[in-house]
Amino acid sequence: MIFIKKQFRRSDPFVIQEGSIKSRKLKRDLGAWELEQPSSSFSGKKETIGRSFDVNKIFKINLALLLFFGFILGRAGWLSIARGGYYHELAEGNRIRVERIEAKRGVIYDRFGRPLVRNSANFLLYFVPADLPKDKIEQKKIIQRVSEYLGNIKPDEIVDSLVKIKSGSLESYQPLFIADNIDYEKALALYLAADIMPGVILTNKTRREYNLFSLSLSHILGYTGKINEAELTKFGQEYLPIDYIGKTGMENFWENEMKGLNGKKQIEVDALGKEKKIINQAAGQDGHNLVLSIDIELQKKLAEAVISALQKLRLNKACAIALDPNNGEILAMVSLPSYNNNDFARGLTQAEYASIAEHPDQPLFNRCIAGEYPSGSVIKPVVAAAALEEGIINENTSFNSAGGIKIDQWFFPDWKAGGHGYTNVRSAIANSVNTFFYYIGGGYQDFTGLGLDRMVRYEKLFGLDAQTGVDLLGEANGFLPSKEWKETTKGERWYIGDTYHLAIGQGDLLVTPLQVADYTAVFANGGSLYRPHLIKQVLNHQDQLIGEVENKPIRSNMVSAKNIEIVRQGLRQTITQGSAQSLQDVVVSVAGKTGTAQWSTVKPPHAWFTGFAPYDKPQIVITILIEQGGEGSAVAVPIAQEVLDWYFSRK
Repeated sequence: MIFIKKQFRRSDPFVIQEGSIKSRKLKRDLGAWELEQPSSSFSGKKETIGRSFDVNKIFKINLALLLFFGFILGRAGWLSIARGGYYHELAEGNRIRVERIEAKRGVIYDRFGRPLVRNSANFLLYFVPADLPKDKIEQKKIIQRVSEYLGNIKPDEIVDSLVKIKSGSLESYQPLFIADNIDYEKALALYLAADIMPGVILTNKTRREYNLFSLSLSHILGYTGKINEAELTKFGQEYLPIDYIGKTGMENFWENEMKGLNGKKQIEVDALGKEKKIINQAAGQDGHNLVLSIDIELQKKLAEAVISALQKLRLNKACAIALDPNNGEILAMVSLPSYNNNDFARGLTQAEYASIAEHPDQPLFNRCIAGEYPSGSVIKPVVAAAALEEGIINENTSFNSAGGIKIDQWFFPDWKAGGHGYTNVRSAIANSVNTFFYYIGGGYQDFTGLGLDRMVRYEKLFGLDAQTGVDLLGEANGFLPSKEWKETTKGERWYIGDTYHLAIGQGDLLVTPLQVADYTAVFANGGSLYRPHLIKQVLNHQDQLIGEVENKPIRSNMVSAKNIEIVRQGLRQTITQGSAQSLQDVVVSVAGKTGTAQWSTVKPPHAWFTGFAPYDKPQIVITILIEQGGEGSAVAVPIAQEVLDWYFSRK
C-alpha cells in the first residue's frame, strides 16, 4: 500500500510534510525505530521515533503486577474460606440474631409446702456494643442520656466497660451489663427512650425474694447474684454476662436443677438493633422446684429460743440443729448472727457489703457446718461405745473417781471436787465423769485403755474428721490429732496427757455442730450413721414429683446393738439423774449429753447440749452450741427444753 501525500500550503509552519513509505516497514536500527521515506521529504533527512523506556523493565512490571494481583486473590481467598464463617456470622448478626428465651427459675418450699422464695420483676438495662452508633459523638450522647436516666451511674463507668470490648468482635454482639434493680418509674422512661437509642436494651429479668420467717433461713437458702467474670469463665456458654447465678446456700448447691434449660428464638432486627419479628423459636424448660426437709415453724422457734438466750447472756454467737435421726433429714438449722439474703439479692454497695463481710461476729459464716470447736464432754458417748466394743470395759466395769488422776507432776482433774465415787459407764456418761474416761481412753496404772489409734478409729467411724456430705458448700472437716501431726506441727512428742484430753473432748480435737448432731442420731436410731441433708424432694415446674432423696445409711453396725443400748441408757440417765435433769419436765422422755468445752485460758468455755426425743422412739435430735456460753447444763439445756416442749406440744 502506498500512502498518498497531500499538498499543504507551505505558509503553514505547523504542518508536517509527508511522502510515501518506501519499504513498507519499520526497520530497527541502533535501538531506534526508523521510518524510511523518500529523500525529498523533510529536506531529504530520515525521521526517527524514539522510545522513552527501557524494554527490559517490562518483565519487572509484569512481575510486580502478578504479585499484587496474587496478594489480592490470596487475601480474598483467606477471608472467604478461613475467616468466612466469622465474617458471615458478623454480617448475619446485623440482620438475624439468636436470642435466649430465659427459663423460669425454680422455687423452694419447706417440708409442708410453704413457699420460701418467689420470683419478682427485675428491670435490667444492657448495651449491645455492636449496635451503638459508630460516631463517637452520637455514642457519647447516648451514654450521657442513659446515665441521666439512671442517676446512680456515671458516664465514665459505662465508657470504661465499653472500651474493653473490641469493635466488630463476636463479644460486641453480647449483652454488656449496665444496671439492674431499676425502679419502675425509671424503667418506664428508659423503655420509651431506648426505642430510639440504638444498642440500648431494657429487659425484664427475675429477682429472688425470700420469705424469711426467720433471718436464720438465709444461711440455708443462700441467695442469687449477678454472675462475675470468674463464674463466666468456669461455666462457659451456659450463661451470659447479664445472668444471675446461685452464690451460696441451696441456691448455689442446686443451681443446675433450679436454673432450668433456656429456649432460643431467631429474630430479625432493624438498623437500631431492635427486634422486628420472630423467625423461629424453640421453647426451653423451667427449673425444678425443691422441697426442703426444713420445718419452717420449728426453724422459727429454734431461732427465737437461741436469740432469747443470747440476749440474756449478752452474747452474739451460737448455732443449733434439729434433725430426724431415722433418715438424716435436717428439720432446722440456725446459725447466729445471721444476715438478710434479700439485701444480697437486691444488690449491695461496696460499703454495705464490707460492713457485713468484715463484721467481727461473722454473720455470713454458717457455724453449723463450718464452725470447728472442741467438743467437750459431748464426745464421751462415742468414746464409751468404742471402749465397750473393744472389750476394754463392760457395762458393769467401775472406777473410783476421787477428783482426778495424777501422772508424775501432772494432775488431770474431774470437774467435781472430790470426785463422784465408784462409777460405771452409764453414770459416767450421765454425770460426765472425767476420771472414768481418762481410764478407758488412755489407761491408768495397770489398766489398759483404748489408746490414741483405736479412739481415733472409732471417732472416724462415727463421722468425725470428715465432711458429713450435707448439701451445702463450705462444710469443714473438723480435726482429729495424731502423733505424727503433733511432732510435725508442734515439734513435740505425744504424751499420755494428750490422750486423756482427747478422751474428754479437749486438746486439739475439733468438731462441727452438724457432726455432733449426726453421731447423736446413731445412738438415737440404734446404730446407723446417715448423711444429713436439706433436700427432701425435687418437683418439676408444675409441682409434680420427679424424685426423692434416698435415705440410706452411710454405715451401720459400727458398734453392736447391745453396746449402743448401754450408751443410750447412760444418755437417758443424764436427764433422770445427771447434768440435764431440767429436761424431765418435757412432755416426752428425753436422752442427751451436756458439754462444757474449754478453748481459752482467759475466755469462758463453749456450752453444748446434744440429745434426742422421745427416748423409746426418737423423732428428733437437737444439738445446741453457745459460743463462750459457759456451762452446757446451765445455758444450752434450757434452750433444748423450751424447743422440745413446744415441738411435742404442737404435735
